[in-house]
Amino acid sequence: MSPINSTATNISLLRIYTAPCITVGSVVAWLFWLLAGEYHSVRPELLVSPMAALFTLTALVWLIMVVVRNVAVIRGHASLGYFADYKSDIPADDRFERPARTFNNLMQVPTLFYVICLMMLIVKGADNVQIALAWAFVVLRYVHAIIYMAVNWVPYRFATCKVAPEIRTVV
Repeated sequence: MSPINSTATNISLLRIYTAPCITVGSVVAWLFWLLAGEYHSVRPELLVSPMAALFTLTALVWLIMVVVRNVAVIRGHASLGYFADYKSDIPADDRFERPARTFNNLMQVPTLFYVICLMMLIVKGADNVQIALAWAFVVLRYVHAIIYMAVNWVPYRFATCKVAPEIRTVV
C-alpha cells in the first residue's frame, strides 16, 4: 500500500483522518468503560508478560533494523559513509531508516511504562484495569511499529502514537 498524499486535491484531510479519529474515539470510549468497571486486585506478576512482550518487540525491531541496513548497503541503496555520520550520501529512499527510527522511538516512549510496571511489582499492587491497560499499551506499540515500518501512513501512525501515551499515563 502506498502512502496517500494528503495534498492531493481529490482527497480531503477530513476523509483521510476519519478512520484514525474513529480509532482514537473507540479507544477512549473503551478506556472510560474500563475505568468505570469493577476493580479487583490481581497478582502483580501478571505485569511481567506485557513487559516481556514490549521487550520482544524492541528486540525484533532491532533485528529488523540490522538486517535492513545491511541489505541496503549490500544492494547499493545506501553507502557506508551515510551510516558513519548520517549527513553525507543521504539516500533518496527512507524505507531502510524506518526500523532505526522505530527502534529509537522504542528506546524513548516505553521507558516510563517499564518504570511504572516495576514500581507496581515492587509495591506488590496491581488490579485488573492496570493489567488490561498495560496490554493495550503494548498492543498499540506493536501496531505503531508495524504501521511505521510497513506503510508509514501518518494518520494511522498519529492515532496509535497519541493513544498509547494516554494509556500509559492512566496505568
